[in-house]
Amino acid sequence: MARQQNSADVFPRWSPRGARRSWMFVAFGWFVFFGCAPGDSPPEPRQAEQAQTVERSGSEMAFEITSSAFEAGKRIPIKYTEDGDDVSPPLAWSSLPDGTAELALICDDPDAPTPQPWVHWVIYKIPLEQAGLPEGVEPVKRPREVAGAMQGLNSWPSGQKIGYRGPAPPRGHGTHHYHFTLYALDAPLDVQTGLDKGALLEAMSGHVIGKAEVVGTYGR
Repeated sequence: MARQQNSADVFPRWSPRGARRSWMFVAFGWFVFFGCAPGDSPPEPRQAEQAQTVERSGSEMAFEITSSAFEAGKRIPIKYTEDGDDVSPPLAWSSLPDGTAELALICDDPDAPTPQPWVHWVIYKIPLEQAGLPEGVEPVKRPREVAGAMQGLNSWPSGQKIGYRGPAPPRGHGTHHYHFTLYALDAPLDVQTGLDKGALLEAMSGHVIGKAEVVGTYGR
């Protein structure tokens, strides 16, 4: 007849020394499985997302973009909005990173009540020699004011879809922030006119060596 097992045979008696030994084996197993050194931790989701958006973020160098039309963080004059002349504001930049071959600019509004930031301007293949953008860049695919530059799609579903369209937040929706982000690229882009923001970001992936931003506000 087989010997009847009792609880001691199935669940060995606990002892502090045995417990410590067991926890050491568990900790060692986790270390080997994940390949992490003590103190390491997986990247936060937001950090991973940023790394995918700009692959070379670690090597970026800061430079500056400004506008003579408004101060950083201040209200954009009506002239540059849909309530005024709806022309693009003048922009200037300096201290481009070494190795810059070409520039691109995106203006968008993350405060818009839409799933993604509302895009107001996409302009790219801006020559290295260009020290800024003049006021009132023509809303066409190849603006004559900036030789060699191309313009892409804004977020408007109808009407003028190429080039700049100014702030037009919903009335009573509070103050919106308009981000003019300039990208320094290490190589000229081989692209066509009429790209949207997503297509431009994809084309620039791996080539961004610097970013500069100036933010203006507007509300109704």
